Amino acid sequence: MTVLPSSGRTRRAVLTAALCVGLAGPAAGCAEEVDPDKGTNGVGKLTAAEIQKKAQTAVAGADAVRLSGSLVSKGQTYKLNMKLKENGGLGSVTSKSSTFQLLRIGETLYLKADAGFWSHADDDGEEAGEGAGGSGGAGGKDADASAAGKLSDKYVKVPQDDPSYKQLSGFTDMEVLLGGLLTLHGELTKGDRDTLGGVRTIKVNGAKGSGGTLDVSLEGTPYPLQLQRAGGAGTVTLADWNKDFELEEPTKSQTVDYGSRLPSSDERR
Repeated sequence: MTVLPSSGRTRRAVLTAALCVGLAGPAAGCAEEVDPDKGTNGVGKLTAAEIQKKAQTAVAGADAVRLSGSLVSKGQTYKLNMKLKENGGLGSVTSKSSTFQLLRIGETLYLKADAGFWSHADDDGEEAGEGAGGSGGAGGKDADASAAGKLSDKYVKVPQDDPSYKQLSGFTDMEVLLGGLLTLHGELTKGDRDTLGGVRTIKVNGAKGSGGTLDVSLEGTPYPLQLQRAGGAGTVTLADWNKDFELEEPTKSQTVDYGSRLPSSDERR
């Protein structure tokens, strides 16, 4: 024999079901609350300052990274696509319509560009490397033009005492570049969770975002995956953490040793 519930019990059961459908959430007590940190590395539970410290520690222990995106400096926009590791780096830098490639192995730095860059078809190179390939006056321009054909699409060794060396090598220096970029300004606050390239992240904001925003991975090691720089000074993506790559010396046929100075470097100060 089936025992039928009383009408009162029936009404209560129907009412409970309706509440669960219409008020789904913690207040209704109908479903278990979803833990946003379930399956993550746990940094989402930390304070903004603690998350930043975790990210900085992860960066300090990394062997390699790929950095791409845009940087704005002194009104000039640079697009970078660099692979970096402890003993060097390689990749490209674009400024306006001019693109040049950099390769550093240890302290040896090579610069590769087309004839337009070396002959100063525009002034793109001037700011990129304290005036790499720059000129001053008719004599300097003539010298650059005559050198352009020889240097075009060749790896040119940049002398360490050339004014361009320090700034150009900075684009290939993992410690210097990341140390300068991954800095937030102002009071740190924890922002929203997001997903970048299929990886869950937590945002750390400087001065409510006006001091920059850093996306830190919630999966595996808490590496920084993206930085939106303060003041609209560009957005940089960081990927391929600890993914090694080869740094190969260019062959003699690919290389030109211009001497103790690049073209017109005395006028690029």
